[in-house]
Amino acid sequence: MERPLILILCTGNSCRSQMAEGFLQELADDFLAVESAGMNPAKEVHPLAVKVMQEIGIDISQNSCKHLHLFLDKKIDTVITVCNNADHSCPTLPKAVKRHHFSFPDPAEATGTELEKLQVFRQSRDNIGKLFLAYIAGRRDAN
Repeated sequence: MERPLILILCTGNSCRSQMAEGFLQELADDFLAVESAGMNPAKEVHPLAVKVMQEIGIDISQNSCKHLHLFLDKKIDTVITVCNNADHSCPTLPKAVKRHHFSFPDPAEATGTELEKLQVFRQSRDNIGKLFLAYIAGRRDAN
């Protein structure tokens, strides 16, 4: 049986959507297919996103930043936007059955020392993790 596809959208697909993808793959790979994409994808996954996810045992180091257009012809079960810009500029996806928006501040905009930036990325990771843990629990209960 084909697993439903969850597509996580963000503007750059370098931080928030990548962390969310990592969490969902870790938590729900047994019953969901998960991808992330951006409206204007960055060249690479942000190194601090990779680092803070590795701290909790989730490896996103091989992920790549992808453009939304790669998924327009796929059967998408759910689109989840994780930033306000993606939510407002997301095109209509006729094949998307469900759509959710969860807004998280962009950790890539953090300023300060490396340690201060890491703290912002950790906070983002933890907030994203809590939300998607609850999301997956709800999806499992619905099945």
